[in-house]
Amino acid sequence: MIDLYTAATPNGWKASITLEELELPYTVHKIDLASGAQKEPWFTAINPNGRIPAIVDRGNGDFAVFESGAIMLYLTEKTGRLIPQDEKGRSRVIQWLMFQMGGLGPMMGQANVFVRYFPEKIQPAIDRYQRESRRLLEVLDGHLANNEYLAGDYSIADIANWSWAHIHEWPGIDISGLDNLKRWMDQVGSRPAVKKGAAIPPRADPEQQVRSARSILA
Repeated sequence: MIDLYTAATPNGWKASITLEELELPYTVHKIDLASGAQKEPWFTAINPNGRIPAIVDRGNGDFAVFESGAIMLYLTEKTGRLIPQDEKGRSRVIQWLMFQMGGLGPMMGQANVFVRYFPEKIQPAIDRYQRESRRLLEVLDGHLANNEYLAGDYSIADIANWSWAHIHEWPGIDISGLDNLKRWMDQVGSRPAVKKGAAIPPRADPEQQVRSARSILA
């Protein structure tokens, strides 16, 4: 059994969708970010960085894993699924996983902050992060023009990037003209495990989401 500590965020969905796709048994522990639960000693003992998601694998000596990408890799290695076993295929998946972790996630995350959560509207920051997020989505679109999925077969690379790309409307990122991206988002989003994992835990209403985020920034 795996304990999943999470909240309704793109990084949280990366973990819950992966668990659903791999059909691994897990227990959800919703972390109330607005209350600061992620900074409490019991949680930083699991994740010293005080962020979600994190897991504890009770079947492997209570082994704790933090950082969403590391969780995904741990789970795929545990099961031998959602990542190729050959050297080149594995590398392709990891490259696109790193693309999300080092590019798409941070840029869209900052766009979220300045568009939705920051108390002041700082237009140069909004423009910068929306523009860079759009550029990264264009990279995905270009690659998907000749590929059904990001790295051969469906993999954690698709889960990671979809978890961020599909919320493009929240930070106001226009994806007009990115038809390959739209096709891929619809295809990935229609998977039963993706639908289920993206609803864990249930999302707060938009106003509560903004309040929670602002309390974290304060």
